[in-house]
Amino acid sequence: MQILSVDEFTRHAESALADLGPEIQAMMENVVIVVEDRNDEEPDILGLYEGLPLTERDGYGLLDLPDKISIYRLPLCEMATDRDDLISEIRITVIHEIAHHFGIDDDQLHEMGWG
Repeated sequence: MQILSVDEFTRHAESALADLGPEIQAMMENVVIVVEDRNDEEPDILGLYEGLPLTERDGYGLLDLPDKISIYRLPLCEMATDRDDLISEIRITVIHEIAHHFGIDDDQLHEMGWG
């Protein structure tokens, strides 16, 4: 187990997003990414995408809330065997949840080697 502070964990999540490059980031539409300690309803999940994938939406209206990607710090820290493992798992989780934003489901992610 490797516990990182919220600030350090957030920096690694931001780095994972930056590693996707400006082209991918530019295609992300009306989505916010947050780091939270744990999901109240499912305390062991690593990340969660809440929203309507880009493949299923027509557009946003003036009052539509953004989609939300939550990355859960404590479950990721608890499962990691060491710091390098944790940084890798943060990256995988960020990519996994962003893939859901683009309409890629868990089965497709598994086929691609990300599940």
